[in-house]
Amino acid sequence: MDLILWRHAEALEMREVQDDLDRALTPKGERQALRVAAWLNQQLPASTRVLASPARRTQQTAHALERKFKTMPALAPDGTVEGLLHAVRWPDAREPVLVVGHQPVLGLTAAYLLAGQAQTWAVRKGALWWLRARERDGVLQVVLHAVVSPELV
Repeated sequence: MDLILWRHAEALEMREVQDDLDRALTPKGERQALRVAAWLNQQLPASTRVLASPARRTQQTAHALERKFKTMPALAPDGTVEGLLHAVRWPDAREPVLVVGHQPVLGLTAAYLLAGQAQTWAVRKGALWWLRARERDGVLQVVLHAVVSPELV
């Protein structure tokens, strides 16, 4: 199974809005989302499931892909590693899953899957971590397939 963790692009600061879920992307964030989406659309299979947080900034980031996506409350800013893994059906999903979400849960999830414990790993705004689960000799392994930031694509 491939799991792609994509943090929303740069968004307005909290002081600029009343509700965290209403924070929109900045013009820079819109450009970041479009650059990473263009790269993803060259890499992702058509069968990829795309899941996004209900927050406005993640919805806008997901829209940059120009693919259908499903909004999942479990991916909201206050989500958990367990909620994210359940939503994506880790590690049993047959198709790749792209999650458009938030810190700290994206970094915590990457750390949990790669290092075996949830640690506060940083995922930059607009960046993604592409993880791949595979079985070797009856043991589930998680491999870091790619890390991409908007500045590199």
